[in-house]
Amino acid sequence: MSTPAKANRGPSAGPENRRALIEAARVVFAEGGVDAPLSAVAKRAGVGQGSLYRHFPDRAALALAVFGEAIVELEDLSAAPESDLSDLLDLIVQQMLVSVGLIQLTLTDAADAQGESVRGRMLSVLGVALRREWSAGRVGEDITAEDVLLLLSMLAGVLPRTPRDEREATARRSVELFWRSFAP
Repeated sequence: MSTPAKANRGPSAGPENRRALIEAARVVFAEGGVDAPLSAVAKRAGVGQGSLYRHFPDRAALALAVFGEAIVELEDLSAAPESDLSDLLDLIVQQMLVSVGLIQLTLTDAADAQGESVRGRMLSVLGVALRREWSAGRVGEDITAEDVLLLLSMLAGVLPRTPRDEREATARRSVELFWRSFAP
């Protein structure tokens, strides 16, 4: 006996489908990275691939929807005058432990809805924090936002291959190495 087809609710299902796709992508990207199959996202959301592509014309658009909140959170933290690079790295590590997708997205340099690149936004956030570190003498002035992004991208490459129960310790160790290596 076959399962009856889900009734097509037409355009009224659009917002619900979009939310389901973003949540499904969050889970799928957390498990398989930003390069995980989009068919897995559609399946997990309970919609067809056509619905996925109506809402998100490409992988970058979907990834930006998933990780948009994360980059805004980083921008908000860097805008707080009392925040420093340690705070920012802690938040990035927290986000990476849920999914390395944000850092992977910075490497693809996808543009968001405002036409800004995620990479550019991340470099800007890191630049603000680094200027505070230079002023306080905690990081050498030769260290750039690109250097910190490189560290994060290396960590993003390691975390998915690290057993889940060891990821947090690996991420913390990486940040410790950063501070020891980049101190003046």
